[in-house]
Amino acid sequence: MPEFHPSIGEAIGAAMQHNIRLAHGTETSGSDKPLQARYLPHPSADAHSVPGMIARVTETATPEEVAGVVEEVNGALVGVLPQLTELVAAAADWTRVRLAFDDPHHHPAFDTWTRLAAAHGMLRDVQEQLEVVADGIAACPAEHTDPRHHEVVNVLRTRELLGDVLGAGATPDDRTSEADRQRAARTSSPQAAAQRPAPSTSTAEERASTPPPRAPAPDSPDCPLLPGEEPPR
Repeated sequence: MPEFHPSIGEAIGAAMQHNIRLAHGTETSGSDKPLQARYLPHPSADAHSVPGMIARVTETATPEEVAGVVEEVNGALVGVLPQLTELVAAAADWTRVRLAFDDPHHHPAFDTWTRLAAAHGMLRDVQEQLEVVADGIAACPAEHTDPRHHEVVNVLRTRELLGDVLGAGATPDDRTSEADRQRAARTSSPQAAAQRPAPSTSTAEERASTPPPRAPAPDSPDCPLLPGEEPPR
């Protein structure tokens, strides 16, 4: 995909075509696969995922629950934060074996390694801070304090979860959504009318045995008047 486009419209169009090719699988493999729809599960579907843990840290959660989530995030074996720290360390080590100091004025790989090493050190500091604050969270009061104290400190959360934006029922089960989509597609298809089954014999006999509606009597007020006639008195 080119990096320069003469207009914003062409850039947006190129990005959309690129995403469509990725969805079809033709961007890399060259295969012609049908477009696949993806449904993101609600954060509550997996309580141990990062979105699920964020959803568990609500204003009504108890101190023990929040402290447990922090300890789960910072766990030594399967914690998300230690795994992220090791990932950054692996990226830094990957850059390390590609360092070159032949040019005394140009070290782009070393600059990248320096940033990764700094990020790794920051993540290690975050782990140490979370180990300390876990006990502090458990010691916090379970009740809410006076709102006037809340205004002294700014809110730090800047990103909402998908469930926060769309609501709890906005992402239904994948199988239900797929079944509804297929049912709607069959109903709206031009061939749906041709594929509908013909009425059964019993249905036809019921329609034949049903007497037709009677026309209103001539002196009935519901009877339509011909031109020049007067309504009955």
